[in-house]
This record gives sequence, C-alpha cells and structure tokens, in this order.
Amino acid sequence: MISGGGRGLGANIAHKLIAQGWTVSIGARDPARAAAEFAADDPDKVAMFEFDAMAPQTAGTWIQATIDRFGQLDALINNAGILRMVNFESGTEQDLDDMWSVNVKAPFRLIRTALPHLRKSGKGRVINIASTDAKRFRDATAPLGYVMTKHALLAMSHAVRFAGWDDGIRATAICPGAIDTEMIDGLPGVTPKEQRLQPETVADIVAFVLQLPNQASVPEFIANTRLESTM
Repeated sequence: MISGGGRGLGANIAHKLIAQGWTVSIGARDPARAAAEFAADDPDKVAMFEFDAMAPQTAGTWIQATIDRFGQLDALINNAGILRMVNFESGTEQDLDDMWSVNVKAPFRLIRTALPHLRKSGKGRVINIASTDAKRFRDATAPLGYVMTKHALLAMSHAVRFAGWDDGIRATAICPGAIDTEMIDGLPGVTPKEQRLQPETVADIVAFVLQLPNQASVPEFIANTRLESTM
C-alpha cells in the first residue's frame, strides 16, 4: 500500500515496485486520475482506491478494500505529505493543523489499522517517507511546522518497530534531502534544483529497504543533499 501513490514520488515508488514484482495498492484522493498514471501496467498488479489523509474514515476503507482485492498486506508506505510555511512569524494555525493531519495523524491511523494484517505476514514492513528535516532544525529558513511533523513521523517509525518486532514487522523512516518535486519549488533556502535528489533515487532506496530480511533492520535511512556534520 502506498499513500499518495498516484503522482510524484509516490508514483515513482509504485512503478519501481511493480517492476520488481510487487502487487501495489494505490491510495489517492482521485483514484480515476491515479489510474491514468498506471494505464500501461498489468491490472492484476496494481489497483487504485480512495484515500484522503484529511478524511479519517478512508484509512479503514482503503485497507479493507486492499485486503478484499489482494488477500494480504505485506508493506505499508506512508508517502502522502504536505508542506506549509509555518514558523514563529508566518503561517496560520490551520496550516499547522493541516500538516499534523496529513503528515502525522494519517500515517498513525493507517499503521494502527494495518498492524493486524502486517503481523500475519511475518515479514511486514512499514516505510515512512520522512525528511532530513526529521533529523534536525537546519536554520531559520526551515519551515518549522513541517520540521515538527517530520520529527513526529520519525518517532512513530521507531514505535512501530517495538510494536511489531516479535511478529516480524520492521519499520524504516527514510529521510531524504530535497527531492526534485513540485512541493519544494520556490521555497526559501531550498536546495538548488540541480543538486536535488531525483524521485527515482528515493524509489530505489524504498525498494532496497523492502527486500532486506528481518535480520537486517534499518530504522533510519538518511540520504542528504547537503554536507552537514550531524548527518
């Protein structure tokens, strides 16, 4: 299952996994639009379902629809996320609330609902697409509200490991630097375009982590675009 898998980074992850033989369930606000992205793929290997991170009820219905369609769940990738410029001088309470809803509460809701199915797998995987912003507060140009939510997502990733370790569940917070997607275009202090990670690179990282055995747990995978002494 890949949230926000209909476009951008999520679609790149989905295409990579389908090519490697995975069967993929895409959670998207507009399943019909998402379906167009995967029109050339084997319909037995990919299916689109409604998932809106701002609509709590869609978490359970998406997971149930996935189980009904494919019969099992081996991996959940929390990719959907938003960024709003919120710091002590700018942004609104609503901006902050929206980021907590999408970046933290939605992954929490999906993980909690998915855990019983992942336990049955014996090798269940949870991957949370975090950020290098989950590891530190870079400087005054960083979007503080976003940084706060990614720190929370990182903490959640570690909690998943403790919740499901004995049942073979492993969780990884993937913490990439700036990815060349629309989300960061025009932000102050952002990594120059030519120095950003490509979505395909992050998809390769996801695919690598998913194929590791239970004995090779990777709690955090950092791929920075900047030279920083702390990472």
